[in-house]
Amino acid sequence: MINVIRRRQIVGLITLEDEEMTPFDRVKEVWSDVTGRAIYLACTQGYARLQQVSDVSPDAVFTYDRWLLEPPKNFYRLHRLAVDLPAGNTLGWIDDFLFDWQTGEMIAYIVAGEIAAPFGERAVLWAEDVQAIDERAILLKEGALNRLKSESEGLKGFLCEKSPQVRKLVKRISDRLDYLIHPNDKPEVIRLRIKTVRDELAADRHYDNNALAEAAVFVQQQWENIQHSLTRRKEWAKSSLDAAWQQIISK
Repeated sequence: MINVIRRRQIVGLITLEDEEMTPFDRVKEVWSDVTGRAIYLACTQGYARLQQVSDVSPDAVFTYDRWLLEPPKNFYRLHRLAVDLPAGNTLGWIDDFLFDWQTGEMIAYIVAGEIAAPFGERAVLWAEDVQAIDERAILLKEGALNRLKSESEGLKGFLCEKSPQVRKLVKRISDRLDYLIHPNDKPEVIRLRIKTVRDELAADRHYDNNALAEAAVFVQQQWENIQHSLTRRKEWAKSSLDAAWQQIISK
């Protein structure tokens, strides 16, 4: 859950190219393929595959390369799509969604309208309860309504639901761990590294102790995901550099 983010948290962020570290665009939308996997980010000046994203902070999206200028084909804008039952009844719409920005995996949809009435204004619909997606609507599987959750219950424990201060501290701890942990490190080694980083931040006295404690607990609980995430990020960075080098030498 370390890389799971809400659509509303990434839309509006500035984009920075890793090499230049200068703002060049702003995220406008997240597009998915027919399976619901997030594939593209749409910006004011173009489009980019999610694979081009190297990192997402609370303030910016970092990319390996600039955007494509042409819009992708056969992809859908999920936000505001209708929500249909198998019988064809439309019960609401997608108000927001949660996805893993590193893999594109869709986690859950936040739905509104009649479908969410028993839970208040919105409800959580799990991605595995969606049968099909097209340009007009998502079609629910049989029994999906029985598995809806309230936002408070369904999204409990997700990093994207924590306070901005906690999210920033989790990001800061994770960034420091990038230089301290390795793919083959044992759990006890990683936990010690996390404690070391937490103690260093606590010594700075610039952070709220409660927020720092909450962030450290989250990172401890997610150490395996963090290790895998850092490994994938390094692999993708190497792959991107190799591809760029091949383009240079092939000219």
